[in-house]
Amino acid sequence: MGKYDKKIVVTAAILGALTIAIGAFGAHGLKQLVDSDAILSFETGVRYQMFHVLALLVLGFANALSTITRKWVFWFFVFGIVFFSGSIYLLSINDLLDFDTSVLGPVTPIGGIFFILGWCRLAYGAFTLK
Repeated sequence: MGKYDKKIVVTAAILGALTIAIGAFGAHGLKQLVDSDAILSFETGVRYQMFHVLALLVLGFANALSTITRKWVFWFFVFGIVFFSGSIYLLSINDLLDFDTSVLGPVTPIGGIFFILGWCRLAYGAFTLK
């Protein structure tokens, strides 16, 4: 199979399975529980999570990139998934929880910034390849 970053590939595979499970829950379990706007938000979280899971998978096999580039991009994307998608999931199901998740509203853009930083770090790492 060649050389690859096992930690990144395994993390991507686990997050991929989790993304499918979360997406199925959103598609089948939430429709009767929350309004259509909440479903749309939830789907946005799932979509962004899957995009970045796939990017992580590619990153795990991108041996041309330096180890430090892969490490930074990995962590930026993982934190982006947790902060961006995670906060959207909780905000979408706010009406179903015993506590108010609306305080998480400012966390979503922080996750977006992590995603942007990851892509910028990837671009920098690719640009500086010798």
